[in-house]
Amino acid sequence: MHTVNIAIFASGSGTNAQKIAEFISDKKYLQDSTIYPKEICINPKLILSNKPQAYVLERAKKLGIDSFTFTPDQLRDGRQVDAILDKHDIDYIVLAGFLLKLPERIVNKYNQKIINLHPSLLPKYGGKGMYGDKVHQAVLESGERESGITIHLVDNEYDNGEHLFQAKCPVNKHDTADTLAQKIHNLEWKHYP
Repeated sequence: MHTVNIAIFASGSGTNAQKIAEFISDKKYLQDSTIYPKEICINPKLILSNKPQAYVLERAKKLGIDSFTFTPDQLRDGRQVDAILDKHDIDYIVLAGFLLKLPERIVNKYNQKIINLHPSLLPKYGGKGMYGDKVHQAVLESGERESGITIHLVDNEYDNGEHLFQAKCPVNKHDTADTLAQKIHNLEWKHYP
């Protein structure tokens, strides 16, 4: 069996990071052999955050997953983060609520091996500064009738990589940023992983 080690990057509470790690640890991915070949063992090996107080680090501890924090300057430089990824033999990177742009050094090294979740139907409402409630507010202000999530590969531009999957939800006239956020979270938890 071939082992694939993943690193999860998160900036906040880590709800999605925990769901991904549990899904993988419980081997639920093996239930669908059309997507995940049975000869592959996926291992959530590392959780990284740019915020030392982020609750995702506590979740990592409870899950028994190594964690590492870094400053924005360390990420921009890339060498220290790259060394940690190498030390843990990381094959793929999963972004789960990670708010910083990865440096070219890491994006190029893990070309086509970095996956992100964005809370809109890209290419709409993507790009620098478009995350969380800012996205939901922009969707509402534009009068959209639907929103959703996009799972995509990461390249050197914000929210620009190849789309792997999209899921939609309706936007009602009485929706607020909070109610729309809950609909989006439900899609995230269902489809990512």
